[in-house]
Amino acid sequence: MTIPIIDLFAGPGGLCEGFSAFKSSTGVKQFSVKLSIEKDVSAHQTLLLRSIFRSFPSGKVPQTYYRYIRGEIKRDAFLDAPDIKPAYKQAMKIAKCAELGKTSEIEVDGWISSALGERKDWVLIGGPPCQAYSLVGRSRMRGADPTRFESDERHFLYREYLRILKKFSPAVFVMENVKGILSSKHSGEPIFEKITADLAQPGGAHKYILRSFVVPGEITDPRDYVIACERYGLPQARHRVIIFGIREDMFRASPLLQERPEKCILQPQRPTTVRDVLGGLPAIRSKLSGRSGTLVESKENWDLNMTQALEMTQFPSSAEVKKVFQAVSKAVRASKVIDSTGAQFLPTVPPLTVQPLDCWLCDEKVGGVISHESRSHMASDLHRYLFAASMSTVTTRRLRLDDFPRALMPAHANASSVDAPFGDRFRVQAWSKASTTVVSHISKDGHYYIHPDPAQCRSLTVREAARLQTFPDNYYFEGNKTAQYHQVGNAVPPYLAFKLCEIVSRVITNVG
Repeated sequence: MTIPIIDLFAGPGGLCEGFSAFKSSTGVKQFSVKLSIEKDVSAHQTLLLRSIFRSFPSGKVPQTYYRYIRGEIKRDAFLDAPDIKPAYKQAMKIAKCAELGKTSEIEVDGWISSALGERKDWVLIGGPPCQAYSLVGRSRMRGADPTRFESDERHFLYREYLRILKKFSPAVFVMENVKGILSSKHSGEPIFEKITADLAQPGGAHKYILRSFVVPGEITDPRDYVIACERYGLPQARHRVIIFGIREDMFRASPLLQERPEKCILQPQRPTTVRDVLGGLPAIRSKLSGRSGTLVESKENWDLNMTQALEMTQFPSSAEVKKVFQAVSKAVRASKVIDSTGAQFLPTVPPLTVQPLDCWLCDEKVGGVISHESRSHMASDLHRYLFAASMSTVTTRRLRLDDFPRALMPAHANASSVDAPFGDRFRVQAWSKASTTVVSHISKDGHYYIHPDPAQCRSLTVREAARLQTFPDNYYFEGNKTAQYHQVGNAVPPYLAFKLCEIVSRVITNVG
């Protein structure tokens, strides 16, 4: 019998995707998502769709699903299809669109009770919204309205965790948040100390022992909760606080936890790079936005724009910039060969080069690549993207604003200042490294997510961002493109969740 999973603040379902994919040594799925709660409408629709997908045995998902994610049929027709409709009805019971803290506690508790039945050995996963704890979010909120920051209700949404821990006493819980939570304060008091103290003693019949997934034994430093994803086989330098809570009676009864805590942490894995997961995807170019009097999208205007970029790039005579100029010239020639700007579906099967992520990401039944469509950029930004990506091919140092030629400097009053804010706002995701952290800001612009191939001269597509987050290629994000980017950036990487699940399984079954 599978172990139930309840997912709070689920987002598009990164955590529950990893847990639901885990199988025992005999090849049987050990966990089953019984309930996921998310307030965002688009993310909830994504959860619903993925619940439909998971309702079918591995390899038995109907072609109707693949036709839908390829854009061949509309959503209503998909949900009403005879081979999908029963799964859709069941998925409606699992994926709930609700805002925790505002939705009636009676209603939420009813969903949980119905999902669990009489089971006691279940797992609570998820994490409260991170905007109140992130460094950037705190800076923006305090600057705009310090009073609003202090009163922001998102500081206290973790109390929904506490309430459910107190009432339902799961065997274990996994709670995720941004690293900024370690330094966040409210009314002058550290938030994290309060959160961990409350999680350890939520009230009710049980206490919880808090552990790290990367440091064995008792925690002496809050930083021990931080997981640096790139150390564990993920293609992204994502650093997140993840707390592993074990119900005290289970902890005391576990020889594994007591005697072999080193068996209950993640093991380092060979690095995975941007090239490993993006290198096989079809090459596409950016679109031209046509805003502010710039060029309107067409292949002819694209070629003209690239020629203009080359002409605008004036370099001093240092050895480094001469190499950059050569790289720019090469990229301009190569870019004129690329005609496609991508599409909702491209019928090709892109190879990957690294195990195990090729097995994790790829699904031959997709028949190609979904959500691999470039967004539009202004010509001036494309000129900067071209320069930045070209520079990344000749140097390993991080690009700063003052590296740009005068003609490419942004039109900000303080852009050339030594202490200019966000001096690294144009960031190339280098082929040979793990990417920087994919966050929800990717939905606003692509400046931090420039593709490493100068010839493509663009920011990352939804599919590329999803691959860096380790979402399988058959994972479709509902909503418009902005909503899709937002979901990807807010998610927990499913492959990380899968690796955490292996530890959770070991603890629950007491098999080391």
